[in-house]
Amino acid sequence: MPCVSSCTCILCHWFNTPAVFGALTDSRPVTFGSSKCCCRHFLAIFCHYCCRTVDWWGTVVSVYAVSGLLQHSVILPTEGEHLRICSQEKTCCSSEMEDSFGHQSKTVFENMFDGISEDLRTTFMSRHKRFDEFFLELLDNTERSLNEMFVRTYGKPYMQNAEVFQNLFAELKRYYTGGNVNLEEMLNDFWTRLLERMFQLLNSQYSITEDYLECINKYMDQLKPFGDVPRKLKSQVTRAFIAARTFVQGLMVGREVANRVSKVNLTPACIRALTKMLYCPYCQGMASEKPCRNYCLNVVKGCLANQADLDPEWTQYIDAMLLVTDRLEGPFNIESVMEPIDVKISEAIMNMQDNSVQISHRVFQGCGQPKASGMARPARGISDAFSGRFRPYGPDERRTTAAGTSLDRLVIDIKEKLKSSKKFWSSLPLGMCLGEDVTASESSDDDCWNGHAKGRYFPEVLKDGLTHQANNPEVGVDITRPDTLIRQQIMALRVITNKLRNAYNGNDIYFQDSSDEGSGSGSGSGCSESCVPETEPTPTETLVVEAGRGEEQASSAHAHSSSLVLLILLFSALAVRSHWR
Repeated sequence: MPCVSSCTCILCHWFNTPAVFGALTDSRPVTFGSSKCCCRHFLAIFCHYCCRTVDWWGTVVSVYAVSGLLQHSVILPTEGEHLRICSQEKTCCSSEMEDSFGHQSKTVFENMFDGISEDLRTTFMSRHKRFDEFFLELLDNTERSLNEMFVRTYGKPYMQNAEVFQNLFAELKRYYTGGNVNLEEMLNDFWTRLLERMFQLLNSQYSITEDYLECINKYMDQLKPFGDVPRKLKSQVTRAFIAARTFVQGLMVGREVANRVSKVNLTPACIRALTKMLYCPYCQGMASEKPCRNYCLNVVKGCLANQADLDPEWTQYIDAMLLVTDRLEGPFNIESVMEPIDVKISEAIMNMQDNSVQISHRVFQGCGQPKASGMARPARGISDAFSGRFRPYGPDERRTTAAGTSLDRLVIDIKEKLKSSKKFWSSLPLGMCLGEDVTASESSDDDCWNGHAKGRYFPEVLKDGLTHQANNPEVGVDITRPDTLIRQQIMALRVITNKLRNAYNGNDIYFQDSSDEGSGSGSGSGCSESCVPETEPTPTETLVVEAGRGEEQASSAHAHSSSLVLLILLFSALAVRSHWR
């Protein structure tokens, strides 16, 4: 007979639940806690007596059933000395149930965090893919367009020397995909190779040796055979490619940071605090009471203390990305630079053809008259092949780029996305606690679960970040041990922010060849993991190296010579001084 109340107190609340009632209408004993009873025989007799005393407990059990937790032992209200997290006053939760709540709290929080960060991760993943596809297809289309138009315009002379142009686009693509390519040196080399090929074509009656070509190259700056096109194109291409590559790298870093930080690592103290906030009210018969909003904020701020520390660097990173988008829309627009590149190169070729006599004469003066090749010059000179003026594609003939879109449309879209993500990490606690399905409304501040009972939550809401959680009233946080993964992501953001700011000014920071790193991403990233190199040169150092590269050899020789002279004078002075003593 003592078992009857254990059984019927539950059944009186579940009697109208067909699934439960059907499962309990046999004559076999059913175990609840340590009691056994034959539920069917005593249901009608004892139901109304038991429900008067433990009505709140039945409500809790109903919630357990809905939550799928009834596979664990459920006990009648008793003292809670066995509990480690929830109140040790009168409770209907067993130790096993409390442990289950801990696992459930961890899962709920991780799913909630994953859901609230999904839009951010999706944004960076999809936009990185779109920009990367766009830039790569732009390069392919530009190369194809140039090849088709040059074959049509210049014919055989172009096809015999097409590798010069193929190498140009191969190097541009290698730079974009992360290769260690000095754009200015590469473009200078392209114009040098083009000068050599054209000089030979325009002077085919002479035998031009490698030594003679080297001599011609010395007069490149004086001759300016291609007019002002190389100088202008070098400036435009360099700035546009630096901005495009660095921006895509920036999107990739943002994607990786979001993906890695979204895999939150909850501490035992955090899990205890979540369990107390989300499930302990069930044990005291307050299953319908939601946590107070400020209580939730302190719990989440403690659990995400390290994530909040991303916010300052993330904000600077977003600002730097927005700066580069301004360049992509304006003077560093790679689409406006690359689409007419065939026209610009053709203008340079035409300029050399128009001035071929004067250029050849000046070369002969400086380098000497080359030997005749022994072949008579054709009646139709090679230079005649260049007499047909270049006709670029019309607006209807040009191919569209990736996905039929344009860079302007892509930039407009990403700017809005970047702006909306600016304060993402510091807004996480409010975002997770704001919904009325999670916490009580503001109007219910006096009627919510405060971690101990139903009532107002009095502790002050703390500021964001690890250092502000030293005295968190809900979560024990060790502020002396910052999360290693978060610190790595902060460093990655600092590195890419520095690169983005330099790209905004048209400057490139040395970037190691992706083939050395073995990343194989092919995405314009040229880096693996969190893109944190072992050493990062400062912008000033980079500019000094780049600016002084051409003068390095001469200045080194001059410094060495000066040092020798000073050394000789010093020894002479010492010898004279010694002599007069």
